[in-house]
Amino acid sequence: MPTLKKIALAITTASLLGLTPVIAHAAAADLQTQLAEARQEGSIWTAFALNRHLSPFKISVDVEQGTAILKGKVENQVDKDLAAQIAGDIQGINKVDNQLEIDPQVAADPGTKATMAQRFDDATLTATIKSKLLWNSVTEALNIDVSAAQGVVTLKGQAKDADAKQLAGSLATNTDGVTEVNNLISVSARDTQAIKEQSELQANAVREEFSDAWITSKVKSSLIYSRTLDGLNIKVETKNGVVTLDGVVANYAEKELAVEIARNIRGVKGVDADTLRVTARSAG
Repeated sequence: MPTLKKIALAITTASLLGLTPVIAHAAAADLQTQLAEARQEGSIWTAFALNRHLSPFKISVDVEQGTAILKGKVENQVDKDLAAQIAGDIQGINKVDNQLEIDPQVAADPGTKATMAQRFDDATLTATIKSKLLWNSVTEALNIDVSAAQGVVTLKGQAKDADAKQLAGSLATNTDGVTEVNNLISVSARDTQAIKEQSELQANAVREEFSDAWITSKVKSSLIYSRTLDGLNIKVETKNGVVTLDGVVANYAEKELAVEIARNIRGVKGVDADTLRVTARSAG
C-alpha cells in the first residue's frame, strides 16, 4: 500500500535528525510533509474501500504536494468521476490526477462489507442512480442528468416517451438513501423523434453482448441498491443470459419487484424465480 511506503520513507528521513541543525530542521519539515501525505493517502483509500461503487476495484493512491494520483482500472466513467470527487474532497487535496483506466471487464460482485458500511452522501447517491439508468435496457440510451442534494434527487434531460420518463423516476425513487425525486425529464415531440432516430441507429448496429458474470453483477447490485428489498438474501446466477433468483423475500410484491429489476437489466434474456420463496403473504 502506498501509505506504508511513505511512512517508511518518513521514518528514514527522521534518522537524519541527528545530523547538523540545518539538515535536522529540513528533515523535520520533510518528515511532517510525508506523514501528512501518508494520512491523506490512507483517508482516500479508506473512503474508496467503504464505497460500494469503488470497493470492488484495485485503485492505487499516491499523494504528492497536495495532488492525489489515482491509478488502476474501474468499470465505467461514472466510477472514474466518483473516485476523483471523493479524493478531491479529502482535506489538504487541491488537485486530482485521475489516471484510472476504464475497463468494463473489471466488474465484480458487490461485497457485503461495502454494502453494510456504505454511507449515502450525494456523490455516491448520484453515482448509484446513474449506474442503474446505465444498466437498464430502457433508460441506458437516454440523455439524463442526475444530481442529488441531501437525499433529494433531480432528473433532467429527454426521454423517448412518458413510460421511459416514469421508469427513470421509479429507478431513482426505489434507491436506498433517496428521500425525494424531482423528475424534470422532458417528453416533447421533437425529443421523442430524436431519441427514436437514435434508437433505430442503435438497433441497426451490432447487438451488444454481455457476459453472464456482468449480468449477475448488475442484477445483484440493483437488488442491493433497492430501498424495498434485502438484496443480500437473494442469490443470483446467470447462464446464457437467463437469470435465476433464489432465496427469501418478505412478500409477493417484493418477489415481483425483484423479477422486474432483473428482467430490465441489459442483456437479460429471461428470469427464473421459481426458487425465490415468500415467507409471508402481503397484506390485503
